[in-house]
This record gives sequence, C-alpha cells and structure tokens, in this order.
Amino acid sequence: MEYGNIYYENNYANLPVDVRYAFESLNTPKIYKKNEMIYMQGERAECFYYLKSGKARIFFSSPDGIEKTLTNVEEGCILGEAAFFDGMPRVSSAITLSECSIIAVSEKTLMEKFRSDPSFAMTLLNLQARSIRMLSSQVSSITFLQADRRIARLLIQLREPGSDGEYTVNLTHEEIASIIGVSRVTVSKILNSMRGDGLIKTQYRKIVISDLAGVFRIADFEY
Repeated sequence: MEYGNIYYENNYANLPVDVRYAFESLNTPKIYKKNEMIYMQGERAECFYYLKSGKARIFFSSPDGIEKTLTNVEEGCILGEAAFFDGMPRVSSAITLSECSIIAVSEKTLMEKFRSDPSFAMTLLNLQARSIRMLSSQVSSITFLQADRRIARLLIQLREPGSDGEYTVNLTHEEIASIIGVSRVTVSKILNSMRGDGLIKTQYRKIVISDLAGVFRIADFEY
C-alpha cells in the first residue's frame, strides 16, 4: 500500500485516512479513562502508541515533582515512539485528558507490518522527520520569539474548527504558560489584550479564535 502525502498541523494530527487505517489495523485498541497514565517517564519503552480517539498530555517531571507540559495531542497522533526506537528510558510521561481509545504497537507487531507492507517503514520515517522539525521549531520559538508571537503561534497550531467560522483551543492559561515557557501572568496579560482587540474570546478552559487572520498577524505567519 502506498501512503499519501502527510501534513501535520498539530504534531501528527490530520493523518490521511489510509495512514490511520494502517495504524488501526496493527492491534486491538484499549480504552483508557480520563486522567489515566499511558506511560511513565524513566520506564523502558516496550511499545509506542497510536491515539485512535481522545486527547492526551505529554509532560516532563523534575526530581522534585514539578511538571512541564511538552504538548497536548489528539486523535490521529502517535506518542511514546522516541524511546521505543532508540531503546533508552522514556524522557516524558503521557496522561489522558479524556476517555481515549489507544493502540499499543510492539516491536513484534511492527516487524510483521513491515514484512507485509514495506512502504509503512517509510511512513514512520516521515513521521519522525516531521516530529524533529516540530521540536526544532518549538526550540527556536522559545529562544528567539517574543511571548505574544509564541502564544499566537501556539493558538494557530492547536486550533480546532468550531462554529460560525471560529476556532477553539482547549488549553488553560497555566497550560499555555507551561508549553511556551513564560509565566501565567504574562499569558493572561497577552490573552486579555487579544480579547480586547476582538481576536479571541476566553471561556472556561477554552479559547475561541474569532479573528484568525488577526492571530496570524501577531504570529507573523502568512495567512
């Protein structure tokens, strides 16, 4: 089977249907409840995971228990693959943000898939390359961009279609601060300014983008 061109606006989201079917054919999904751990930082990775449905959070933990969110992922994403492929202990943890249907992919399962469908190996290489590019972009943003541009770019990257031409981002101020590396006070100040300019509306644990073009201008992205 040949897999279509892959575009990732939010990590591995928006995978072509044939790629999703390929992952879904690898194993029977397991249902995880909300706030259930998927894997833990420091453990050996005997498999990686395909998130068939639901949302999850990937985060780091310091020795004194402080957590820092790396990213939130949603259906159509793979997670925990880095430690699986390099054989090193996991450097992050993952926990569900909602009820999730998750497929575990072991080495045995993956090798059987490669034997029956060699082109799937190229698909995984493509995924890894995209992941590295995304992480490089995040590092560059944290290092060089002002906070307002970083927040705007995060909203663009994590937006989901809403109603009446609007988009939603399901993150709290604390989660945004953790992801982009600024204080919660800074996030609240910038979001309040964007709200005052009519670009967004803020709701409980949710941001509604009313003027996507305006957010693109702040992000310095081409709309």
